[in-house]
Amino acid sequence: MDVSEGIKRDSKFPAFPFKPYSIQIDFMNALYQFLDQGGVSMLESPTGTGKTMSLICSALQWVLDRRQQQKSEEAGRGCRENQENHGGGSDDEPDWLRDFVVDKEKQVQCERTSKKKYGSRLGKPDKKHNREIYKDFHVIGEGSPPEEGCDNSYKKIDKVDVDVIDEEFLPEEYESEDEDLDNVTSKRKASNSGFALSSEEDESEEEEEEEEKKLKVFFCSRTHSQLSQFIKELRKTVFADEMDVVCLGSRKNLCINEEVLKLGNSSSINERCLELQKKKKNEPAKIKNVRASTGVRRTKALSGCPMLRKHRLQKEFRNEVSQGGALDIEDLAKLGRNLGTCPYYGSRSMVLSADLVVLPYQSLLSKSSREALGLNLKSNVVIIDEAHNLADSLISMHDSRITLAQLENVHSHLERYFDRFCNLLGPGNRRYIQTIMVLTRAFLRVLNNESANLLDSCQDIEKAFQESRASEFSMSVNDFIFELNVDNVNLIKLVKYIKESKIMHKVSSYGEKVTNLEKISAITKLGEHYEDGSTQSAFQSLADMLLSLTNNDNDGRIIISKSRTMGPRKQGGYIKYVMLSGEKIFSEIVDQAHAVLLVGGTLQPIEETRERLFPWLPQNQLHLFSCGHIVPPQNIMPIAVSRGPSGRSFDFSYNSRSSPDTMRELGLLLCNLVTIVSEGIVVFFSSFDYEAKVYEAWESSGILDRITKRKRIFREPRNNTDIESVLKEYKETVCPSSSMNSNGNPASPGGAVLLAVVGGKLSEGINLSDGMGRCIIMVGLPYPSPSDIELLERIKHIEGFRNSNPIETTTTFSTSYNVYSGDIKGGFDILRSCSHRGKEYYENLCMKAVNQSIGRAIRHMHDYAAILLVDTRYASDSSKRSFSHPVNKLPQWIKDRLVSSTNNYGEVHRLVHQFFKLDRRVCQ
Repeated sequence: MDVSEGIKRDSKFPAFPFKPYSIQIDFMNALYQFLDQGGVSMLESPTGTGKTMSLICSALQWVLDRRQQQKSEEAGRGCRENQENHGGGSDDEPDWLRDFVVDKEKQVQCERTSKKKYGSRLGKPDKKHNREIYKDFHVIGEGSPPEEGCDNSYKKIDKVDVDVIDEEFLPEEYESEDEDLDNVTSKRKASNSGFALSSEEDESEEEEEEEEKKLKVFFCSRTHSQLSQFIKELRKTVFADEMDVVCLGSRKNLCINEEVLKLGNSSSINERCLELQKKKKNEPAKIKNVRASTGVRRTKALSGCPMLRKHRLQKEFRNEVSQGGALDIEDLAKLGRNLGTCPYYGSRSMVLSADLVVLPYQSLLSKSSREALGLNLKSNVVIIDEAHNLADSLISMHDSRITLAQLENVHSHLERYFDRFCNLLGPGNRRYIQTIMVLTRAFLRVLNNESANLLDSCQDIEKAFQESRASEFSMSVNDFIFELNVDNVNLIKLVKYIKESKIMHKVSSYGEKVTNLEKISAITKLGEHYEDGSTQSAFQSLADMLLSLTNNDNDGRIIISKSRTMGPRKQGGYIKYVMLSGEKIFSEIVDQAHAVLLVGGTLQPIEETRERLFPWLPQNQLHLFSCGHIVPPQNIMPIAVSRGPSGRSFDFSYNSRSSPDTMRELGLLLCNLVTIVSEGIVVFFSSFDYEAKVYEAWESSGILDRITKRKRIFREPRNNTDIESVLKEYKETVCPSSSMNSNGNPASPGGAVLLAVVGGKLSEGINLSDGMGRCIIMVGLPYPSPSDIELLERIKHIEGFRNSNPIETTTTFSTSYNVYSGDIKGGFDILRSCSHRGKEYYENLCMKAVNQSIGRAIRHMHDYAAILLVDTRYASDSSKRSFSHPVNKLPQWIKDRLVSSTNNYGEVHRLVHQFFKLDRRVCQ
């Protein structure tokens, strides 16, 4: 159902902080109506139209209205039941009994209010509360919990030796013969995320659960900066104070433990955090014995993260967040540092009581993450912002990859562990550990060219490896399992065993223990390769890979890469599972939630998204809304530029873009534009490598000097951590707040040039409003590289959608094994063999990136910018091209104003000069 022409419902949205535009009213009315109907909806509103504010005021108003409606209905039912039960004041029931029932209901309501305001343990000095008090004393060494058997346990520890300490690495006995694995019991709760070193469930088992709020909203976006922007808009409304809001972030963004943060990368931080939580639950870690050369010595050891030891501070953190309104990631981290308690786990503990949960893509779209965080989507509202690349983002989250170095690391640990504990393991554990060892050996044989079955199945594979330093081939999951001769392994049982037994954590922990005790380098003794991460990450990669192999055969492909490395080390390589279908993953979200809203600036083509995410949904049940832009048509000047100042044609196709003449012509174009554009010019390139090549060419030819005489040049850094400082300096140069710039020198009135990259940080989620983006130059068509094996596998999978001629598909892509050697030509051959669907997907990837990039410039109604699409293909006749015309996939508000062809560059220069003739500078 398309409601773009207008919505009959006349809803009022009092929370909107200013007078809304007409398209904002249409957007809010449409969203409100879609929430009433439930199901899947797609709402498209161009960037810069106040989409976020409209979304907030409509969705949260709907929640308030629905709750009020439910209260009224419950009150009505209660009144009717009371009349039925009591007959309107029957003499059969005395007045004091009716009054008692009413008073008791008031008391329960009062207790719930007190819990929310003062904490769930108010007035409850029970045993659990006492244990927490003793626990705090015990951690700091000032006492021990008066629990039964405590003294005996300490006496036992005093007599322990190294062999007994090793018992902590033994898994509980596992009954592996049961066909129904649901009957298998384990004393520990199963992990929700495959390996999950100490598992996410450990941290809050002592907390008293509070009642979860009904009807909440989950809002997710791709980056933390986009989530912060959402919180910023939310603060402008009354909802920030009226509703409980919690923002979830990654450990890297919220961790305040300096020792953990020093590790740098996200995976290491996650592993260290989970390891600390594991130690928190390890009772013998309070006082432990280590055998030294001269005997046994007793040492104290504080366990767990120091930022989580005091429950009182966590409670204080939650109270501060509740009273502080809507806080973003930075606010939560700052509050955690001020209180000295962990904001990551503090914010997670508030999910149950929240009305609105703001979180990144990964946390919502991954089932294991949802379960670990305790997110209940049932009958709630899910809003996915920036949904233009949702299908690709969703399936990429479920890829898995393990390298040769990681496999060697895991296998060496498994062998050492099995040699040590073989006689102590029960039959179930022994059998499963041996199975894991068999699988790792099979994977190693593939990457070490020792798997005869696999290589003999396709003679071209070995030939391809001999002809190039780096070759890759792909195959189906079933073929991979059969060729490795491991088809007799029940992978579903094995994955469940890994979850419940925590065996991989025990193996890796034992390896680390041995390394520390023997003072032997892990690299020398256990064959670790630290460039591929820690032992824990290696085991996690194996667990993820085994889980991937349990997917349906048609859901993904296996990619095997063998790269020849120079030097004395062995050749490298990896095995990767590439998820191709997001239908099953997304259906889990749709089936649970009351409504799922996909929101974005440009969601076209709608049909592709529907087929890739929810093909089961009939078109008449997909709710659609699309609106135009609020910016007046005269405020934009989009031009397709096919020739440069010297008359040379702009051809930025792969074979021509690195031509010195082409790069020089682009430089001459910029030299001319800096003379007529007074503020900021942003140039988007297809990749960092091509931007560096062009910059080097301009530098050697003297063009760079000509540009810098007019404007200062900034370049987008590859490292995201440097983005903020570069962007800040660029803005100060374009729109100086004073007559001096950040270096103390006079600010240049001519503005600046920012060289950016499509798909980089600056192309999504960053506002280049007003003077920061007066002119946007899109260099070429940023098609992804056709040599990418994962891209080709996805294209072939999409090519099979709704194909009415399966025989043709089989003849086109008949081999189970597909050999790639990084050849661009081979990739183009596959693209040419595709029908319309595969080519359309390839072009959509390109044009979605273009639309996101050029949409950075127009951010509000009074903004204005020139948009130059520099490539002859933007102006060429579509009948002469193998793909459809790219202009057809531009947003309508740009396409309506596009100057699609010009006779020469002089005409382009004249149009841009006239557009900027009136100085309308508005720096904010």
